Amino acid sequence: MMNRRSFFTHCLGAVLALSLGALLPSAGWASSPYLPSFYKAPKYVFFFLGDGMSASQIQATEAYITTINGGSARVAEDLLKPENRLNMSKMPVNGMQTTFDAFALMTDSASSATAFGAGIKTKSGVIGMDENLMRSVKSVAELAHERGMKVGVLSSVPLNHATPAAYYASVTSRGLYNNIGVQMAESGYEFFGGGGLLAATGPARDGDTSHNLWELLGAHGYELRNDRESILALRDNPRDKVVAINPVLAGGQSMPYAIDRPADNLSLAEMTEVAIANLSGTRGPGVDRGFFIMVEGGKIDWSGHANDAMANIGDILDFDAAIGKALEFFNQHPNETLIIVTGDHETGGMTIGHATTGYTAYYDRLLGQPNSYEYFQNVHWAAHKEAHEGGYDWTRPDNLASTPEMVALIEQQFGLVWDELNAYQQQKLEDAYDMSMVGENRNNSAENRFLYGGYEPIVVTLTHVLNEEASIGWTSYAHTGVPVPVFAQGRAAGLFAGFYDNTDIAKRLARIMRLPEMPVYRD
Repeated sequence: MMNRRSFFTHCLGAVLALSLGALLPSAGWASSPYLPSFYKAPKYVFFFLGDGMSASQIQATEAYITTINGGSARVAEDLLKPENRLNMSKMPVNGMQTTFDAFALMTDSASSATAFGAGIKTKSGVIGMDENLMRSVKSVAELAHERGMKVGVLSSVPLNHATPAAYYASVTSRGLYNNIGVQMAESGYEFFGGGGLLAATGPARDGDTSHNLWELLGAHGYELRNDRESILALRDNPRDKVVAINPVLAGGQSMPYAIDRPADNLSLAEMTEVAIANLSGTRGPGVDRGFFIMVEGGKIDWSGHANDAMANIGDILDFDAAIGKALEFFNQHPNETLIIVTGDHETGGMTIGHATTGYTAYYDRLLGQPNSYEYFQNVHWAAHKEAHEGGYDWTRPDNLASTPEMVALIEQQFGLVWDELNAYQQQKLEDAYDMSMVGENRNNSAENRFLYGGYEPIVVTLTHVLNEEASIGWTSYAHTGVPVPVFAQGRAAGLFAGFYDNTDIAKRLARIMRLPEMPVYRD
């Protein structure tokens, strides 16, 4: 039986442990490789990465939620209601991290994921190696796996894409997809899930390897599951090593945008639920040493590049629902779980507000778009172009306005009524329609590059017009260099408060997990 003094000491230690997150950052913790001896590392760690997600994307999504819940994005009382907030923004600890890489203010996903995963700056396009391409580094996931923790890597884009790759691979170029896939098979991680594989049966480019990745994964003991029923079955019948790929994939071996999700597919949230169940506990004799799960919302970035707010919002909602699955697990294991959420950079230069709408938001106008730009382009636009491109004369000033089928399609798929658009919007759409139909319009080539950024002109112009009507602007088709929010909850979450560099996330996480101090170079 515990005596009074022992009881007091025990309680004091517990209080100190609970206060650790609030105390250590101001006590110089970030520069110290040590934690107090009484500190116990979290057993279960989640790292959620919204690729291309920053504060603008989060605010736009919460304004959208407010609108579909019957509130107004112009009323603070509505925006602040808990039901109109994302899971991530309600987490108790908030921070901010800088995203630049070794040589650029605007990072790419390879260098940023290397910062998160391994705690070093490198140059864009490089995964798991230093900026001189001389030394490779181990990721937090690899170090956790060496310590006996199970590891899961999930993404809505290909599993050998830049962000997931940084947790198991080291390559001089993110484009060496086959080589990355080889390292995926050799990682021994217990769970991969989400999108498919690029260059699965041969090299993606010069210098790449030429393995059949499916055969290699099988040789390393992985089971491949790619139908909804068999993947969901893992919740009740876990397997030792699994690659779970959604049955329906879109362009680039990615999951379709959440707004377009086929009924046969799993959402990112469902895939996260499967990963948790598959990695929890032990199978047979042994000690449960916990898990590390990395979940990437990869198509938040892709929709940002394409300047499609509705596709962007849909994938943030799916990403946030996946965070909700981790929070459900946290509620069952509150003293053993840590959840971190952030983005690797902002994509598209999304702004909340536009020159044409001033200080007023009209998020209800977004409700007129039922599918992503990709779905519209591949299904509706492809059929329309095929039916109308014969004998097309781009020099006519009213090709779109005089085509009732296109006017109706714009209203059906974007909620835009032609006669209600202003003259400037109509002219932009006329120019884009000509360019998409025959590759010519009244603009010069420099103007067209600026207006369309390499995307289908009529499609990206439609999303621009709709987004601007709603009070959302875009400044780029690439990444921007703004700092990105960090959210955390659980054991030692307080250590992610403050303003710091993206490499500090890996360094702090390694110390919290009692892993070697980062970076850890390979022999």
